[in-house]
Amino acid sequence: MIKSFWQKSNRKELIFLLITSLFCVVLWFLPPAKKLASPGGYTLAAKVVHTDNSALIKHGLLWYGSQYLTVEILSGEFAGKIFPAVNELRASPELDKLFVQGNRIRVIISSGAEIIPKKTVLTAGNYDRSIWSFVLFGGFCLLLIIFGKWTGIKALFSFVFSCLVIFKLVIPFLIAGVPAAWTIFASVIILTAVIILLVAGVTRKALAALIGAGSGVFSGLLMAHLFGKLLHINGASMPFVQTLLYNGYENLDLADIFIGALILSCSGAVMDLAMDIAAAAEELVRFSPGLSAREITSSGFRVGRSVVGTMTTTLLLAYSGGFLTLLMMFAVQGTDWVDVINHPLVAAEIVKTMIGSFSLVLVAPLTAVASGVIFSSKKSAQP
Repeated sequence: MIKSFWQKSNRKELIFLLITSLFCVVLWFLPPAKKLASPGGYTLAAKVVHTDNSALIKHGLLWYGSQYLTVEILSGEFAGKIFPAVNELRASPELDKLFVQGNRIRVIISSGAEIIPKKTVLTAGNYDRSIWSFVLFGGFCLLLIIFGKWTGIKALFSFVFSCLVIFKLVIPFLIAGVPAAWTIFASVIILTAVIILLVAGVTRKALAALIGAGSGVFSGLLMAHLFGKLLHINGASMPFVQTLLYNGYENLDLADIFIGALILSCSGAVMDLAMDIAAAAEELVRFSPGLSAREITSSGFRVGRSVVGTMTTTLLLAYSGGFLTLLMMFAVQGTDWVDVINHPLVAAEIVKTMIGSFSLVLVAPLTAVASGVIFSSKKSAQP
């Protein structure tokens, strides 16, 4: 069976997949980012068996005060034990949770303290979303493998590798104060190369897509630096910035982190477009070998024009969706459109959308030219 699998699969692809798997294992065991302080406790899964809302006060549409709970621990050394718990609500809808009987939640248990069932009051945390998160991820993996088969397996490895690079390399480097934009740019190039080589194999198509995507991302990085300064984007519009600053990271360059986040967010669409054009060029040469570089490039341009229109709209819709409620507020207030585009949050989204769109528009001709040069060589009959 193993021999049959080895014969059917491209050996280069399998070797590259094994190397990527090894890097995933290494990344997994890398130490996490340095913590400012010990969390002072740990969390366990629990089930809410009773709620008491008598101490809650409603301020308009929001609740404020303490919700008293009775919970049953579902995991760990106290599994099956009953504890009282308290859930603090601060009239903050983005963070508050109002639990009801039957909810699965996470409760916080202090380290070193004496824990006595039915007496020690625990602190209620968030909903326990882990089970359904794993179900969702498992369904995604299953569908990807069923539909994509061998390519789906490689795509799944690229997904896991991307997550590990972001959480085990990029974030610790940024917290350590390493220049964010260039760090993320280097990470994006590595991710792009690994993802393209995993999905497309070590082929000319992969090389053309990598050249086009890398060139597009680099162009976007340069424009982001330029227009970030011209539009005075300071990066403070990103979520939880103040929390970071007031927890010992006041020296972070928020503008630089914003530029890096911009490049990271648009890199997927750039890579997708580059692969579309490179794949189209490969199919063209497969059925019409002997085409010149100019003919292949012209075909790549035509494919690029068709795809760019929808891809730029995709970025606009994606970024607009993240700030839909802000746009609704401007609408109900009757804010003038000039004041809208000068608002810091809107200006930041404009930079994201336009720089991402610039990168997409640039990656199309760059990939087309790279495909023309690569696929027009003497071996074009075997792309």
